[in-house]
Parts: sequence; structure tokens; C-alpha cells
Amino acid sequence: MKTKKKSPFLIYKDYKASIEFDAELGFFHGEVQGLNDIITFQGKSVNELKTEMKKSVEEYLLFCKKKSKSPAKSFSGNLNLRMDPTLHEKINLEAKKFKMSLNEFINLALMERTKDL
Repeated sequence: MKTKKKSPFLIYKDYKASIEFDAELGFFHGEVQGLNDIITFQGKSVNELKTEMKKSVEEYLLFCKKKSKSPAKSFSGNLNLRMDPTLHEKINLEAKKFKMSLNEFINLALMERTKDL
């Protein structure tokens, strides 16, 4: 039987939130990741945290609807990447060696690096 992989994120409607626990104050704080907009929430228990995340995301979606604004998606698939010019040249040459575009080569390298996540 295959076990489900655990996620370090709380997920609701394709929105992923990172969670931190403040031991001094005794509550969890969550923030949806990968957006230009900010969605945060907090709770004293995991169940309360899940409920508050749902409320915050739904409030955000309602706000967007009222403003006739498209809600931000967590990740678009586009990434503007800056790197050292020497590294840029090296990976470009390596991609050409395998008859791949630079984009294909970088995607393949990143998929290999993150396959166990």
C-alpha cells in the first residue's frame, strides 16, 4: 500500500500556505505563498487554522469578484531567472550538447533535483 506523501503546506483550493507556530503567544500563523497579493490567517489549533484559511481565501476571492479583478494564482509557470553570465554560458552549451532549448534543460535539471519532494 502506497502512503500519501506529507506536505509542509496547508492547502485549500490550490492555494498553499506555509505555517509557523508562535510558542510564546500560543497560536499558529499561516500565509498563502506564491502570490503578489497577501492572504494571512491564524488559529490556536490545527482545525481552527484550517477554518481560518478557508475563510481568508474565500474573503479574498469575494474581494476580487467585487473589484472585477482576477484572483492571483499561486504560480503561473513563468520565472524570470537571474544568474552569473558564466553559468548562463555553461548551461547554454550543455543544453546545445543535448539538442535541448535552455528552457527544456533548466526544467529537466530542476525536475531531477526536486523529484523526491
